[in-house]
Parts: sequence; structure tokens; C-alpha cells
Amino acid sequence: MFYREAGQFKTSYRADQALFPILQDKIGIILILALAFIAVPLTQSDFVIDSIITPILILSLAAIGLNLLTGYTGLLSLGTGAFMGVGAFGCYKLTTFFPHVNIIILIVCSGFLSAAAGILFGLPSLRIKGFYLAVATLAAQFFLSWCFIRIPWLYNYNVSASIEVPKRFLFDIPITGPTATVVTRYLIVLSIVSVMTWLASNLVRGRIGRTWMAVRDMDIAAELIGIKLYPTKLLAFAVSSFYCGVAGAMLVFLYLGNAESESFNINQSFLVLFMVIIGGLGSLLGSFFGAALIYGLPIVLRMIKTTFNLPITAANVEHITFITVGTLIIVFLIAEPNGLARLWQIGKQKLRVWPFPY
Repeated sequence: MFYREAGQFKTSYRADQALFPILQDKIGIILILALAFIAVPLTQSDFVIDSIITPILILSLAAIGLNLLTGYTGLLSLGTGAFMGVGAFGCYKLTTFFPHVNIIILIVCSGFLSAAAGILFGLPSLRIKGFYLAVATLAAQFFLSWCFIRIPWLYNYNVSASIEVPKRFLFDIPITGPTATVVTRYLIVLSIVSVMTWLASNLVRGRIGRTWMAVRDMDIAAELIGIKLYPTKLLAFAVSSFYCGVAGAMLVFLYLGNAESESFNINQSFLVLFMVIIGGLGSLLGSFFGAALIYGLPIVLRMIKTTFNLPITAANVEHITFITVGTLIIVFLIAEPNGLARLWQIGKQKLRVWPFPY
């Protein structure tokens, strides 16, 4: 009876449609948030928080954005890195125009700039789909990457052609810049990611999410039952780009501290796509699993190299990482297309019948 629904009755539609209808799930998420907000800052070193946990959270948010578009709506995009760059450069310009506005507000507002870019480059989805749409978004990636380099106005004509994060404070506490502590930046990232994940989970469970999934399963049938394809697809591009833009702004302002256009090149787009594929299409939890695996894999390989004193160079570690990721993608596409999220669901189902397998 450790993890079963027996005895948990619902007396209203609202209770039945709750985000966590099972009490154990609700307790589990509360424990996870308590560990993330309290235990991690108290027990983990600044190196672990800044170099591992914070970037995984940021990349998870970007993976959620792509998952909303690809996993839930069925529209493939190869421009995630570019939309993250729009959010980063947009936030940088907003700090220039509005130096006294709270930086957290500007990070969120940068998502709207990225959403506008997503709508613009999502217009081809009204006429094409599949491989041709992927090529169109790939063109958007190259075009925006060119803009990040060739338009000096975007980086305020800096000689280094890079974004330099200014100092910003919240209640006299530095949250960006060199004086901001690792724990402060981590807590802000965790808060933003938690709120936006909660919003995404409610979005996909509601009317908008159902229309997205109807378009994904069969767009012609969705149109026949009254779903307007054009607004639905553009909304998916807008919301997806919004999440990617916020993730890009956080990547620069709350993690890297400065960035160049190369931080948002095509490799970043493929990296986030691999996270979605391995984590699981159409799963918000899978976005976290995929980000943790893809980003943590090189770290684990370096730890193994150091622990066992293996004669492996840093370049070889990178090659092994690429080979391992490619192998995992092939394995998951063949054996379990729904990725790590599906394996997690299978584990939960087995836990519900334990210790009675019948």
C-alpha cells in the first residue's frame, strides 16, 4: 500500500483534474522542492551548485520550451539556440534601456522578445511541416546567429562583441554581476524554473495543451473538429520561444556572467534537441532527465578518468561523450521512443503493485 491510489476518492471534477491527484505524488514534489531550496544550498559546495545544478536547471527550461513545440505540438525546430540568444541579447538591451528596473522582470520580459521572434520564424509552419519546417527553423538559427555577430548595436558596440552582465540588486542583495553569490543566483534560477514548469504543466493539461496534442496526432482531423491550425501552431511557437528566451537570459545573467554569439550557435540547438529526445517527447519531467543526462555525462566521464587515473585526454573525453550520446539516442529511438520519462513511468507502475505483482 506504499504507492497506491486505493482509498483516495475525489468528490469534484476540480479535485480529479488536480496536478497531483495522488497524495504520494504531492508529498514527493514537496520533498523535492524542500531539498532543492533548503538542503542543496546547505549541503552542496559552490562548485557543485554553480557548475552542475544551475546549468542543468537552465537547460531543463530550454528543453521544456522545445518539448512544448516538438513533443506536444509535433513541430520540429532546430532554432532553439537562436531563440535563447534572442532572449539573452534582448535582456542585455533591456538593461541598457531600463537600468533601474528589477533584473528578474527584465529576464522574464526578454522571453516576450523571443516569443515575437518565434512567431515570425514560425510563420512557415502555416504552409509546411516535417523536414521542410526543420530546414526553415535551421535557416532562422543561421540568420539570428549572423545578427548576433554583425549587428554591433545588439552588444552595445563592445570591442569584444560580447554581452557583459551589469551589477543588479534585489533588496540590496547583488543577484547579477561578479559580487552575486552562487547560492543567490541558484535560488533565483530555481524559483523561475519551478514557477514556469508549474505554468507549463497546467498549460498542457488544459484546453491549449489538448489542441496542441490534437494537431500533433493528426492536424487534418484536428481542423475538422474545429481547431484553428494557424493560431494553434503560432501559439506553440510563441510559448516555446518564450521559454527558450527566458532560459537564454538566465544562462547569461545568472550563470555565465558574459557571453558571445557562439554561446547560441547550432550546437546549442542540437544539444537541447538531444535532451528532449533522450528525456522523452511530450514529457516535462523528461526534459529534466534529458538535461541532467546530457549535461552530466561529460562530468561523470571526467570523474571516472580522475578517480581511476585513466590515460585519457580531455579531447578523448569529448569524443567519448559524443559517441555515448549518439548511441543513447539510437537506443532510445529503437527500444523506448518515449525516453527516460517512460522508464520512470514504468518504475512507478511497478512500485504501485509492489510487493504484490499480480
